[in-house]
Amino acid sequence: MQIGDPDIRLMLAFRDGDDSALSDLYRRWAGPLLRYLERILKERATAEEILQETFLRVHGARARYSPDARFSTWLFRIGRNLALNELDRAHRRMPHISIDPSEARRSSTRSEGPALSLVSHEPSAFDVLETRRASDRMEVLLAALPERQRSALWLAAVEGYAYAEIAEILKTSIPSIKSLVHRARATLADQMEEEAPIDAEAQR
Repeated sequence: MQIGDPDIRLMLAFRDGDDSALSDLYRRWAGPLLRYLERILKERATAEEILQETFLRVHGARARYSPDARFSTWLFRIGRNLALNELDRAHRRMPHISIDPSEARRSSTRSEGPALSLVSHEPSAFDVLETRRASDRMEVLLAALPERQRSALWLAAVEGYAYAEIAEILKTSIPSIKSLVHRARATLADQMEEEAPIDAEAQR
């Protein structure tokens, strides 16, 4: 890993005693990591708690930090592990709760996380309504994907990570990531296509 990477330089500076370097890393990565955690946890407040816990772990690991991968890859892996542990704890507390598509819609409505932005330039009122409906529908379909497919697709399509980096975060192989992303995209495309005739019929 190249020491010229600015994030690695900051983390090494933090390791060597520059406390302000961690603040710089937080400003650079808190936003992207929070968005990712919201996709896993579905709750803004819980995602914010895990975000803080992630950076506490980074603080605790300062003395033994070694730049074996991109800082962001290491950071997202810590955050994902903490988020999955939180989901396990929540499941043990409420083992009989399941989320159907209607509940997923309500959950995505409650979340303060970023919606998929599909709005075109200077849309008409009808376009705005259709865009909101499409965005809501996409949020529901995303929430229904298996967690690993959803995480792989989000990291690739929204955060712009390379498959090799996503493989490190999810602790799997590059072919597996390609398969997860492909299946997620195919599922979304199929389900959106299946729902389109229903929407068209409702407009008549």
